[in-house]
Amino acid sequence: MMDGMNARGSCLCGAVNVAVAVNKQNVGACHCSMCRTWGGGPLLALESVNDVEIEGEENITVFASSDWAERGFCKRCGTHLFYRLKTGDHYAIPVGLVDGGEAWTFDSQIFIDQKPEYYRFANETHNMTGQEVFDAYQGS
Repeated sequence: MMDGMNARGSCLCGAVNVAVAVNKQNVGACHCSMCRTWGGGPLLALESVNDVEIEGEENITVFASSDWAERGFCKRCGTHLFYRLKTGDHYAIPVGLVDGGEAWTFDSQIFIDQKPEYYRFANETHNMTGQEVFDAYQGS
């Protein structure tokens, strides 16, 4: 059962529908090389996701992008659907996938040490290096 704010969306072709419950109305950016390769730029994602419901799972391909995480996308249209840890239930959902995000706040950036110099965001954010991110997950 979903708690928190519900957000819904679908992939570009409509084969996959996603409903998520988020604890906070915040968006974070990941600048790691894998996210930038996956999407051609930083991943802007809902991070406080505590429940994900997916319809059309038969249309999802999951790619194991590292020893600890995997990425899901629609196998029909290629829309990025999620980044998730292999253990636990942490999901990062691309913010552009869901509707109704006008009230959300962009407030964090991770792997800031891997961000290229050719772009920058004007928002004041909490920034973490890649090592700080790994340390935080190992400590939890």
